[in-house]
Amino acid sequence: MDRTDRRADRAGRVIAAPPATVYGALLDRDSLEAWLPPDGMRGRVERWDPRPGGGFRMVLTYLDATDSPGKTSDATDVVDIEFADLVPSERVVQRAVFEADDPSFAGTMTMTWHLAPAGDGTEVTVTATDVPPGIDQADHEAGIASSLANLASYVEAAG
Repeated sequence: MDRTDRRADRAGRVIAAPPATVYGALLDRDSLEAWLPPDGMRGRVERWDPRPGGGFRMVLTYLDATDSPGKTSDATDVVDIEFADLVPSERVVQRAVFEADDPSFAGTMTMTWHLAPAGDGTEVTVTATDVPPGIDQADHEAGIASSLANLASYVEAAG
């Protein structure tokens, strides 16, 4: 598959906080645990190294796994994230690998968080490429939008 045919899952929103504040929430362990899990999940960071080439391991637990079986176990998704590129107040590029036995979740997904000034706030656009085929696109985009809504609430309340 060439680069023009790659699936790209996207979501975006304007957040009422400056780019530096939003960037800080993308690189703070406690912040990520608070806002990154989409609705219906909670998260725990197990390893933390916020530098290019570093990263973190997040365990996401479904609050109700009845209709949403996890990728790693019945109730969890475990993902190892590498920080591929960090440009303060502008961009965070993450490489994500899910811990899963199912080959439809295999591979490395790239998540690019782009931050752009928008008046008094920040336009945040998230693009996921090389998404494993086992992840439904509509569900994934809804999950990214949910995380962005959580991020907005988190940084706007702090400001």
